[in-house]
Amino acid sequence: MLDISPMLLGSTLIVFLVLIAALNSLLYKPLFSYMEKRDADIKKDMEHVGNNDSEIAAFHAKAEKIISDAKLEAAALREKVIAEAKALANSKIETKRAELAQEYATFESELSQERTRLIAALNNEVPAFQTAVSAKLNTI
Repeated sequence: MLDISPMLLGSTLIVFLVLIAALNSLLYKPLFSYMEKRDADIKKDMEHVGNNDSEIAAFHAKAEKIISDAKLEAAALREKVIAEAKALANSKIETKRAELAQEYATFESELSQERTRLIAALNNEVPAFQTAVSAKLNTI
């Protein structure tokens, strides 16, 4: 029936042990070392991510400060430009007011001269009107 051959059994045991030793040195040890290295890298990356959070927060704070400074500078610049525009507009208004006041004074003086000329012309025409009125009255 079945014969157990000690030679075959021994050689199979030796081949099995050699195979286990070869697999241990060629497969299992490199695989385990790779897995340990990967775990260590993951831990290191996680710690590094924690450090990056603080760096990111610092960068956000710096960016917020830059933005707020830029807003303040823009507001100051806007105020300066508005003040300059108001000053320019006020100077133009004052110039136009002075010009209009000058034109008004000239107009008043011309009007006054015209009034005096008209009064003088009417005074010169009064005798002719009186004679015409008296002639009309005489005819009635």
